[in-house]
Amino acid sequence: MKSKPKYIFYLSLASLLFFSCNKKSVIHKDFDCKTTTFTNLETVDDVKDLFAIDLPSNWTTNLYTDEIQSSIYTADTAKQLTETVLLDVTYIENKIDFNEAFLRKQEQEHLAKNLIKTKTKAFQFLEKPSLLMQFKGKKSKFKYQVCHVFIKLNSSNFIYAKTEVYGDSLVNQRFCDAFSLIERIKLKK
Repeated sequence: MKSKPKYIFYLSLASLLFFSCNKKSVIHKDFDCKTTTFTNLETVDDVKDLFAIDLPSNWTTNLYTDEIQSSIYTADTAKQLTETVLLDVTYIENKIDFNEAFLRKQEQEHLAKNLIKTKTKAFQFLEKPSLLMQFKGKKSKFKYQVCHVFIKLNSSNFIYAKTEVYGDSLVNQRFCDAFSLIERIKLKK
């Protein structure tokens, strides 16, 4: 009889470890992402030293800044445009509200570019209120999808992460790769 409680204890412990190790973010669940592992990551700091992100060291990365924003733009330029992902993470010193007017403005801007909304989701990311919006259509001669993640940091700052995917090859996997990088954002302030 003593072995049965011990068995239940170890079974419960194993289950807990299994589920905690397989914990997926809201974004990964929505896109049914499998684990993505990059082995050659390096930390890239934005110009204003407001945030950092771990990115593959072999990707081409550019930094940009002006009075209200600081950006890190990256892509695996060793691949064709229809096989890579373009990622732009920007810290914006401006107010953002996820209200009806904001949603309508986003949708209208994308409709003007012949892009149709396929997904909208509010969630918590970096322990902050966040919003994901995905659109698809054509850009130039390519099938095109773009996913925007807005992370409201406080009343006057937010992070905007834009992921662009061209073509129709491994679209979901490329989004998942980008999300695994976005999840590596580290705020400095």
